[in-house]
Amino acid sequence: MGYYDQDYENYNAKRQKGNRGGWFLAGLVGAILGGLLMMFAFPAFSRFLPYDMELGGDETQQQAETTESTGSIKNVSVDVNTAITGIVDDVSEAVVGVVNLQDAGFWSETGEAGTGSGVIYKKEGQNAFVVTNHHVIAGASQVEISLSDGQRVPAEILGSDVLTDLAVLRVDSEKITKVADFGDSDKVKPGEPVIAIGNPLGLQFSGSVTQGIISGTERAIPIDENGDGQVDWNAEVLQTDAAINPGNSGGALINMDGKVIGINSMKIAQSAVEGIGLSIPVNHAIPIIADLEKYSEVRRPYMGIGMRSLNEISSYHKEQTLKLPEEISSGVIVMSVEPLSPAAQGGLQEFDVITEFAGEEVKDIIELRKVLYNQDVGDTIEFSFYRNGEKQSGKMKLGEQDMMGS
Repeated sequence: MGYYDQDYENYNAKRQKGNRGGWFLAGLVGAILGGLLMMFAFPAFSRFLPYDMELGGDETQQQAETTESTGSIKNVSVDVNTAITGIVDDVSEAVVGVVNLQDAGFWSETGEAGTGSGVIYKKEGQNAFVVTNHHVIAGASQVEISLSDGQRVPAEILGSDVLTDLAVLRVDSEKITKVADFGDSDKVKPGEPVIAIGNPLGLQFSGSVTQGIISGTERAIPIDENGDGQVDWNAEVLQTDAAINPGNSGGALINMDGKVIGINSMKIAQSAVEGIGLSIPVNHAIPIIADLEKYSEVRRPYMGIGMRSLNEISSYHKEQTLKLPEEISSGVIVMSVEPLSPAAQGGLQEFDVITEFAGEEVKDIIELRKVLYNQDVGDTIEFSFYRNGEKQSGKMKLGEQDMMGS
């Protein structure tokens, strides 16, 4: 398959064979007459046009205006810079490459296992801080960041979080010249124009800029954190049609105020899908970043139970094992209770079914975790549950767990 206009060119070539002599002379005469006519008629004709004709320009792009009173021509300079180029100039140096270095297994040498992107969000004394994705730095023995001028700077992983796919790095601030500002992702609306900056397909295309719009907000993407085939969490993300490709992960999604409103995280990669990129809203990321920077982990409250959603089991076990009333069709089954955990101290037992937590109805594991993670460590919450078919209530003081759990 060739170019789209290939057959068109071959067709014209065939028609022209044998007719070149006569047609050439007629064409030459017509061209001369047409040129003379335009030379004399155009200046007078242009006065009746409803717009100004651009007669020429240089590298600064000039537009000619003719004044009716004098007939003179003056050149007016037009600024070709746009809002987008201004934003890119201001923010691009704060978006860096992130290089994942891993042991190659030969005399402890390291090699590049992958590259992604990151956003410099703070500069404080001798340190600067970079947010990126957890999956960008996962398994790394060393990490480097690549600045916009190509320089590489060693980075320290302060902490990362699998559940939200975020990580924070610390670097020496000496060579850091730009810091990105966070915007308000809660104010983002569908149709709003945005810019994505990152390093698609590695550092070869570092600092690439793509433009698009916000296609949707509050999109829920299922996350299977432990690989057991069960959804552990629904990540809330922004959807954009700005091109996001491998290597863009951890880069910035920027609004027209030049503020970072999202940390680019993933793209739905299916043959039938085009233009669906996903970004972590900064309002969700900021508290995670703060915990990773301060504690090297995300401080989440936990109860200390193993769980299963009620809608995953058969009606037989609902009636015979759990002895639930017929009208109870949703909730969370307590599959195990850790000794001395908040749940144990609150009186929960194996095969209890939690239906309300902290004043909110919970239908499955995802909803319970969402309510739980909105609480603070040390909070005392009330909950309702069914045991042997009877509804009961209890209280527990939430503890802290440094890894994902409930």
